[in-house]
Amino acid sequence: MIIGTAGHIDHGKTTLVRALTGVDTDRLPEEKRRGISIELGYAYLPADDGQVIGFVDVPGHERLLHTMLAGATGIDHLLLLVAADDGVMPQTREHLAVAALLGLSHGTVALTKADRVDAARLQQVHTEVQALLAPTPLAGAPVFEVSATTGIGVDELRRHLLQQAAIPRAADARPAFRLAIDRAFTLAGTGTVVTGSVHAGAVSVGDELRLVPGDRLLRVRGLHAQNQPAQQAAPGQRCAVALAGIEREAVGRGQWLCAPEVAQATERMDVRLQLWPGEARPLRSGTTVHLHLGTADVLASVALLDVEALQPGGTALAQLVLRAPVGAWHGDRGVLRDATASRTVAGITVLDAQAPARYRRTPERLQWLAAAALPDAAPRLQALLQAAPQGLDLSALARGLGWRVRDLPLPAEAVCIDAQARAVTCPAPGGQSARAEDTGHLVAIASGHLQALQQRLVDALAALHAQQPDEIGPDPRRFKRLAAPRMDDLVFRHALDALVAEGRAVRSGHWLHLPAHAARLSEAEEKLVGRLMPAMLEGGFDPPWARELAKLTSTPEPMVRLTLANLSRRGQAFAVVKDLYYPLPTIERLAGLARQAAAGPQGLCAASFRDATGLGRKRAIQLLEFFDRVGFTRRVKDLHVLRPDAALFDGGR
Repeated sequence: MIIGTAGHIDHGKTTLVRALTGVDTDRLPEEKRRGISIELGYAYLPADDGQVIGFVDVPGHERLLHTMLAGATGIDHLLLLVAADDGVMPQTREHLAVAALLGLSHGTVALTKADRVDAARLQQVHTEVQALLAPTPLAGAPVFEVSATTGIGVDELRRHLLQQAAIPRAADARPAFRLAIDRAFTLAGTGTVVTGSVHAGAVSVGDELRLVPGDRLLRVRGLHAQNQPAQQAAPGQRCAVALAGIEREAVGRGQWLCAPEVAQATERMDVRLQLWPGEARPLRSGTTVHLHLGTADVLASVALLDVEALQPGGTALAQLVLRAPVGAWHGDRGVLRDATASRTVAGITVLDAQAPARYRRTPERLQWLAAAALPDAAPRLQALLQAAPQGLDLSALARGLGWRVRDLPLPAEAVCIDAQARAVTCPAPGGQSARAEDTGHLVAIASGHLQALQQRLVDALAALHAQQPDEIGPDPRRFKRLAAPRMDDLVFRHALDALVAEGRAVRSGHWLHLPAHAARLSEAEEKLVGRLMPAMLEGGFDPPWARELAKLTSTPEPMVRLTLANLSRRGQAFAVVKDLYYPLPTIERLAGLARQAAAGPQGLCAASFRDATGLGRKRAIQLLEFFDRVGFTRRVKDLHVLRPDAALFDGGR
C-alpha cells in the first residue's frame, strides 16, 4: 500500500512520517534550512508479514500544490493531517478537494500537536473535521489524536495503518505495466534511475519499456520495490527503475514508463468532468485550465460536450485540448486548476485518450462515451461494441484502455476481422493471439452491426442501379465513399466479400453490382456486338454516336441503344454522355493520358487533357466529368485530381 500525506503547511506531515517510520523525508539542504517541505519525500514502514508500506510526503505550501498533485498520483490511502491548534486551514480544504476529485475513498485523519491543546479544543477540531469530510468520499474516516514530539497516539496510528495495508483491495486488472515518473536522478555505478508509483501491471528486470511522451525504448537494468531490491514490481508499490541507454536529462517528472504495446501520448482527450461544489461560477467551454494528470502539469482548454454550462457540483462530458502531449489512458483520474494555478476547480476521469476533433458532439459519439464510462471492463467492452457500428480497431482500443489485445474480455457477439479482411477467432482473455500480433491490425464488430451493414450495402447498390441503370456499378472504393464513408476499411471489405461469397453481390472486373443487374446478351445482341465494337474501337477518342452506329450496322436505333446499355452494364463500354459510348480499351487509354496530364505542370484540367487527347474542349470536359462521376478523379476548383485509392482503368498504363 502507498500512503500519501496531505494537509496545511506546518501541520506536521514530515514530523509525523518520521515518527511513524524513522525516516526524515526532507532530504534537500533548503528544506532543512527553512523547515518546510519543498519536494516530494519518501519513506517506508515494514510490516510483520514482510510487506512494506510506502509513504509519499507532500509539501503543504499553497505555491507547491503542483508538487503535491504529482505526489498524489497512484496513492492508495490518504493520511490527512490537521493541527489541533490551527484546525482546518485553506490547504487542508484544497488537499482534501484534490483527494476527493482523484477518487480516493480510503483515508485516515491525524489530529497533530494534540499535546498543545486541551480536551475542549480537541473536541472542537473533531467536529470541524467531521463536517469537512461529510460531503466527500472520506466521510467517516477514523480520526487519531497524535503528537509526533511526545509520541502520543503514534503507535495506535501505526497499528491502524498496518491493519489497513493488510486489507485486500481490488487491484487494477489491466496487465500492461505503467508507472508515472515523479523523480529522476543519476546513481553512481547504476546510471539513470526514475521513481514513481506503479499504476498497473508488473515489470521485471530485463523488460523493455517505452518512455511516454516520446518514442524511446529502454531496458530495465535494475529494480527497487518499496525501497528493497527486487526482480519484479507490481501495483501498489513505490518503484525505482534503473534504465539502460538514456541520460538523466532526457527523462523526468510528467513522463511515463509503460509496456510498449500500450504506449501512447495525446493532445486531445474526452473526459468525464466534475466541477468542485465550492466553485463560485459555472464552467463554460473555452475555459483555460491546468491539467494535472499522472505527474504532468500542462495547460488545456475545456470544450463541454453535452451541456452549455456546468454548474458547481455537476458532472458533464468534456474534451480537453492540451498545449503539450501527455501520457493518458482510460480511467486515469486527474485534477483541473484555474489558469493562474491558484485554486482547484474540477476533477476528471479519462474516457478516451485519443479523442476526435470532428463529430465530437454527435449523438453517436456521446453514446460511445457513455459506454466508455461504465465501470466494469466486460460490460464496457460490450457497450462499446454496440456503440460502434463502424467497427472497433482492437489494437487502438486496447492501447487506449491500457490492455493487451489478447487480454481484452470481448463479448460473444464480437466478430473479429484480420488484416486480410477475414473473420478469425477473437482473442481469448489471457490467451495468445498470434494472428492479432502478427498482422498488427484486428478489428471487431458486433454481429448484428455486421448484418445490418451487409443489408445497407445491398440497398445502396440497388439505389445506385436505379439512379444509373446504364452503368455496371461502382468500384469498391467509390462504393465505400457513397455507402459507408466512416466504416472501418477491414469491416467494409469483409462485409463485401461475404456478400459476393453468398451470391448477393457480384464483382465484374473492378465493378460491383447486384446479380439481377448483370446484363445477359441474347444471341442477336452477341452478333450485333461483333459489328458495333470494331466501329467503336476504330473511332478512337471520338467514337460514333448511337445513331451513327445504327446506320453503320443497318440496325434499328432502339436495338443499338439496348445493346449498348447492356454492354455498359457488363463493364465493356461506358456512356460518357447520353448515346455516346466508349469501349473499355479506349477508356483505359484515356485514363492513362489523364494520369500523365495530372503529373504535368498544369495538372489535369480541360486544357491539358484537350492537348493530350487532341479532342475539342467540349469533349475533353465531358470525359473529365465522366471520370469524376465514376470515382477515378474528383473536381477541385479547375483541376481534376486523381483519387489516390482509385484502381480503375489501370489497364491503360
